[in-house]
Amino acid sequence: MSRASLVFRYSVFAVIATLANLGAQRLVLMLGETRAWFALAMITGTALGLAVKYALDKRWIFADMSTGLRAHSRKFSLYSAMGLVTTAIFWASETVFWVVGQTHSAREIGAVLGLAVGYVVKYQLDRRFVFTTSEAM
Repeated sequence: MSRASLVFRYSVFAVIATLANLGAQRLVLMLGETRAWFALAMITGTALGLAVKYALDKRWIFADMSTGLRAHSRKFSLYSAMGLVTTAIFWASETVFWVVGQTHSAREIGAVLGLAVGYVVKYQLDRRFVFTTSEAM
């Protein structure tokens, strides 16, 4: 796959995962806007975004055709572990924008910025530590 095709796919998948994440957050925040609801919204959105992004990246970015519970468990665990650093970037950015801006628009701008930076870092980590036998650049 060409570098341009890889960047395009990865960007599109990042947007899809971001929309899934923010959509899940909005649904949770419809139930309340306390700190507890905010934390639950971030956790729920992150979990959904992670699952969506893993499924897309595994097949379409890293050309990983492995199957079975053992292969998926190992890779998803590593994928999730690599996401801890990038999740910290995303959550910090979203939280700062939420606290400073105190609007959903500000929160979502912070989330998008944090996710964008996080996804760039995450690709490098996934390529190096998770999908080590793939054909991605």
